[in-house]
Amino acid sequence: MFRNIAANALTILIVALALLFGVIVWGQRQYEAPGPLAEPLVMEVDRGEGLASVARKLEDGGAISDAALFRVAARYTKQDQGLRYGEYQIPAGASVRDILALMNRGGNVLRQVIVPEGWTSWQVVQMLNDHDDLSGEIAEVPPEGWLAPAGYDFQRGDTRQSLIDRMRTEQERIVAEAWANRKQGLPINTPEELLTLASIVEKETGQPEERPMVASVFENRLKRGMRLQTDPTVIYGLTMGKEVLGRGLRASELSRPTPYNTYVIAGLPPTPIANPGRQAIEATANPADGEMLYFVADGTGGHAFAATLSEHNRNVAAWRRIEADQRRVQQENDAAASQ
Repeated sequence: MFRNIAANALTILIVALALLFGVIVWGQRQYEAPGPLAEPLVMEVDRGEGLASVARKLEDGGAISDAALFRVAARYTKQDQGLRYGEYQIPAGASVRDILALMNRGGNVLRQVIVPEGWTSWQVVQMLNDHDDLSGEIAEVPPEGWLAPAGYDFQRGDTRQSLIDRMRTEQERIVAEAWANRKQGLPINTPEELLTLASIVEKETGQPEERPMVASVFENRLKRGMRLQTDPTVIYGLTMGKEVLGRGLRASELSRPTPYNTYVIAGLPPTPIANPGRQAIEATANPADGEMLYFVADGTGGHAFAATLSEHNRNVAAWRRIEADQRRVQQENDAAASQ
């Protein structure tokens, strides 16, 4: 009798083990098999969203066949607690293993904001505030000059402040590196002064190859105790970086006293007037050699440089002739268009 019971128990155990083995093999195949998704699926996992909700979204979107099996697989492989919020693009045919691995790495759909060189901090904050894919408030407008112009990738739902913090960290790194590698004998005494002068260089020319020359002009003027006399500082004194002037400067504004007007004040303004890019900062830290003290537009988008006032006056006269020709052509075109 006991022999029969033992034999039956052994048989049951063998059958149970066989069934368990079969379930494990079947589950492994389900875990690794290509999924039913025919086209890539973009879906979002919200901050704090649980496994059950994510599994339902995947099932509803056609990425998996069974939400319950997905939950079991996540728990069995100990990936249920590692799901990260974000926006995901799930490839066609992705297996459960692929999806869990992806969601444990974090969202793979990236967006980008671009901060142009020469923007003010106020402009950057306005852009981020207008971006619907970002969240949260920016604590305060950052100090002028300390946001690095560049493209910044982010995931939907990232905070605006986190982008500001990244921009500031990057600019601090760039300035520190440029300051450490600066040319000796510059008439600037601190990294902050370097950044202030670089912001003026940034606003004066959009030509990368000219930046070392423009920086050299300003640094030569500082060494000689000459005022910088640069229009962008006048504009910043009028707007404080909170708007685009949208017109030319009036003659009276060139002599209007503000802390930033370098036609009035000696030396540098109290802060940067924009956020300069890496090239402007590096050019300011390592200006071109030479004795140039003046520059004026040359009609090609660049500038004509001069070491003496008489040479500069000739360049100014040439530029005024170019301006007159441009006005004449514009008037002729307007007249032809009105006929």
